[in-house]
Amino acid sequence: MPELPETETIARDLDESIRGAIVRDLVVLRDDVLREVDAAGLASALLGAEVRRVWRRAKLIVLDVAEARHAEAMVRWHLVVQPRFTGGLFIERNASPEEIGSYVCVSFGLTDGRRLHYRDVRRLGTVALMSPARFAAYSAALGPEPLDPALGDAEFSVLLRASRQPLKVALMDQRRLAGVGNIYANEALWRAGLDPSREARSLSDTESAALRAGLQAVLLASIAARGTSFRDYRDARGERGRFVEQLAAYGRAGEPCQRCGHRLVGTHAIDGRSTVFCHTCQR
Repeated sequence: MPELPETETIARDLDESIRGAIVRDLVVLRDDVLREVDAAGLASALLGAEVRRVWRRAKLIVLDVAEARHAEAMVRWHLVVQPRFTGGLFIERNASPEEIGSYVCVSFGLTDGRRLHYRDVRRLGTVALMSPARFAAYSAALGPEPLDPALGDAEFSVLLRASRQPLKVALMDQRRLAGVGNIYANEALWRAGLDPSREARSLSDTESAALRAGLQAVLLASIAARGTSFRDYRDARGERGRFVEQLAAYGRAGEPCQRCGHRLVGTHAIDGRSTVFCHTCQR
């Protein structure tokens, strides 16, 4: 479930909390979440390394690590975590992986006594180790960030209107636009008053600008509320996001539209996922 606001929240928390920390030990309890590396290779790369930065790209949480002995050393590896539906990173003090519970997949011990755990109930997320060159190529296959100031109205319009897909599908296409998932596609389309089943290429410049504004507004509002928690999402502190209280569409099928009062419709026909919209005021 973690989308852009949730992974941004986790990345910001971790950057503030563990930037400069050194990895003391590593425990891999579920190696099926590892990608592009095995447990031994992960330990070889990370033991004794320093976390230089934690940041987000799309729905990924990226930890930049370098040799701790050299203050000016270039980033040697990117630890790339993709939480997908039920994964998450969180910090515990003086707690072993076994004490946290059976859903911890990988646990990193830090020299200050804390542990950084990757926990994943369904183990659909991944933990990958990439060189800077490999990550640059991986990132290049993703679309631009929706909150990037360089993505203006004109660029956003070109990006969407090149697609024959339904609007909701185009918004969630990570090769076209990075970081947007089901929750915020529903919300952005409701804010812009646009039918999620419309072809993306049918948008006028005015409609495209309204959608960009609605998308950016909902993403920023959710980041401010530390994300949306329905079931499994927790931030790096183990706390729930509060944006669920502000949702106008997602999860509200059958309830009155907050704009026009008509009943919201829920369907899985557009992309096999839950789509909630107003037949009356979304055109």
